[in-house]
Amino acid sequence: MTKFVKKSEISSNWFEIDAKNAVVGRLATIISKIIRGKNKNTYSPHVDHGDFVVVKNIEKIKFTGKKFQNKKYYRHTGHPGGIKEITPEKLLQKKPNESLKLAVKRMLPGGVLGRKQLTKLKMYSGENHPHASQNPTVIDLTKLNNKNIARN
Repeated sequence: MTKFVKKSEISSNWFEIDAKNAVVGRLATIISKIIRGKNKNTYSPHVDHGDFVVVKNIEKIKFTGKKFQNKKYYRHTGHPGGIKEITPEKLLQKKPNESLKLAVKRMLPGGVLGRKQLTKLKMYSGENHPHASQNPTVIDLTKLNNKNIARN
């Protein structure tokens, strides 16, 4: 029998990840699993009981292959002929958070639940962040090597 968790029983933890030399797609999969709550035994796809993730050094993130120059992100202004494109190289200069945010957003469910879960992602350039008082658990990406993360 499946046990459903009540809203009063849900507790959120905080995790901190250093994005220095991390590959965007691999980092995004780790973050999306934590944000959705898939690392918990009580996971249910229609309930938001994920954890908060703080990502620091976002400006030092990496892309594999030639994606840094060749990949394109598209958006539309809403006007006829208003499609815009930008490469990760230019996007990282303008908005350093945006490439990782887009990767994580596309791994979350669409709709209200996905938008709510995306607010649990906090990204900062540099080493410092204002969430030190939450005592986030540090996830070391170099030691991960295909292990389950933050298993409760």
